[in-house]
Amino acid sequence: MAMYRYIVKTKDAQTISGVVEAQSQKDAEVILHQKNLIIVSLTQSAQPLGKKRFSQKVTLDDLVIFSRQLATMIDSGITLVIALDILKGQIENRAFVQVITRIYQDVESGKSFCDAVAQFPTVFSNFYINMIRAGETSGTLDEVLDRIAVYLEKTAALKRKIQASLVYPAVVITMALLITALLLLKVVPTFKSIFESLGGTLPLPTQILIIISDLFRRFFFVMLGGTGLALFLLKRYINTPKGRYQFDKLILRLPIFGPLFLKAAVARFARTFSTLMRSGIPILNALDIVAKTSGNKIIEEAVENARQAIRQGEPIAQPLEKSKVFPLMAVRMIGVGEKAGELEKMLGKIAEFYEEQVDAAVSGLTSIIEPLVIAFLGIIIGGIVLALFLPIFKISELVAK
Repeated sequence: MAMYRYIVKTKDAQTISGVVEAQSQKDAEVILHQKNLIIVSLTQSAQPLGKKRFSQKVTLDDLVIFSRQLATMIDSGITLVIALDILKGQIENRAFVQVITRIYQDVESGKSFCDAVAQFPTVFSNFYINMIRAGETSGTLDEVLDRIAVYLEKTAALKRKIQASLVYPAVVITMALLITALLLLKVVPTFKSIFESLGGTLPLPTQILIIISDLFRRFFFVMLGGTGLALFLLKRYINTPKGRYQFDKLILRLPIFGPLFLKAAVARFARTFSTLMRSGIPILNALDIVAKTSGNKIIEEAVENARQAIRQGEPIAQPLEKSKVFPLMAVRMIGVGEKAGELEKMLGKIAEFYEEQVDAAVSGLTSIIEPLVIAFLGIIIGGIVLALFLPIFKISELVAK
């Protein structure tokens, strides 16, 4: 199968562009003519779909755009089948085109939209599938799709902020390690040969540096392989249930970053819970989805315990407080919202508050991390340079005398 890019005109002279999948160009023309479209341009894509199918992922942005456009078309009176048919021709992501094409075919053959979407759990989350089910049941699919788009936009924005807070220190530390390795592998040995030709006793810091450099050069590939193996084993351990639980617990306890990750997790919990409840999903089902989409095993455990407690007749705030994971302010706000019958509204406020807190925390982290990183660089690289130049200073003093 190949992908063909087209530009066509509809009966009302509207110009539409997109892509169509077909065995040949003639087959692509037939498909477009069957839809009563007048072909203006039809060209084969440079790269066949199969080559990129596994290398390209469906992103949050793809889902946001798809949900927004589908909601707009359904709200405008376009049927779901026609809307999906139009969208599969406009999506640029080849992997997503495959998914939407299959969904379109299933819906056209009589399957429900929810069941068609549920076949792709790696693309559409449990949250997305249940929201679609609620929208189809209540006849408000366009509204639900809009809510999904808003939720995904907020989630993506939160994710970007967290990533932004980690990029700067990660880049600087990586550069520091590379510079240190370069100094130990190339620069220190050069100075060592100079010092040996001059003779005399070297200062202790210089002797230690030369020993470290010799060991580093001798065992460089062993250390590199050992580091790679350690990272591989760590990743394998984290992928186990116990390892994931311990890793997520550690993440929330990290100095500086731990409070940021907790605020982001609470914001996500509140945003997901609020969106599900607004769409009419029962509280127990909503909490089950929230737990599975929390992204942190500690939060998941706390939410699941709350769900079991609610099943026994307890209010939601009590088990959340017992977990000692959620901030007291969030727990109290949930309790007030539950008593007032405004839980959904209160959860929305909690989400907004903690999203703002994440914003402030990211800004604050930048001002805290920058001097720490500079100090780290100064100690490591400055220490190496100083140890290298100590003998030169000593020689200069002897010459002066």
